[in-house]
Amino acid sequence: MVGRAAALLALGTALGLYYAFHDQLWDASTWWDIAFLSFVLIPACFALVWFVLPWREARGLLPVGLALCVLAWALHEGGWNGAENFAKLIGISFLGFWFLQYFETLSWVVLVSLIIPWVDAFSVFSSHGPTHKITEEHPEVFTAFSFAFPIPGVDSSANLGLPDLLFFAVFLAASVRFSLRPAWTWLCMSLSFGATLALAVAFDLNGMPALPLLAAGFLLPNADLIWNRLRADSRR
Repeated sequence: MVGRAAALLALGTALGLYYAFHDQLWDASTWWDIAFLSFVLIPACFALVWFVLPWREARGLLPVGLALCVLAWALHEGGWNGAENFAKLIGISFLGFWFLQYFETLSWVVLVSLIIPWVDAFSVFSSHGPTHKITEEHPEVFTAFSFAFPIPGVDSSANLGLPDLLFFAVFLAASVRFSLRPAWTWLCMSLSFGATLALAVAFDLNGMPALPLLAAGFLLPNADLIWNRLRADSRR
């Protein structure tokens, strides 16, 4: 536990320095930026969620998660954007851990992973979808309710919505609770966000739903274990 806490502190410090000085770093091409975000920055940020996994069943997850979200709002109002992002990430992750406690079986998690991609796609692509309306008409609201991955050398960022953070935490904690493959789940889900970003840039889209590939990042590395577990449960 001490080693995990030290690694969390070291990674948090490194990320804090990057968020503070990212606009003074190198200015690369678009696809080099995507590669950096996909394979370095995004996995590094979600490594923080990996490090707090031991607290996934701790008491008080709901009030602590909500308190961190309130802290994120206060930091946003104060202009502390880097610290705001990490308060959001850990706060929403704790809420995801708490939310998972209401899932009695693995089949519930699988059902959610099959439904949310369609909901997210409708929300982003449909002209009547809430995400589409917010990003088109109130982009500042989306910025406030998202997690930013700053691009090196410029004052700009790629953003993930808070529901993406929530379900990352839910699926990662589920992979531990139901004895799946947590390390592979974390890796595939982390890389899924980079793949979503690359698709958005390749097709010149203003927004791209992240939950479809995130759900695939949970299901694919665990497909055989999930199938065997669901068959065993159905026999019982």
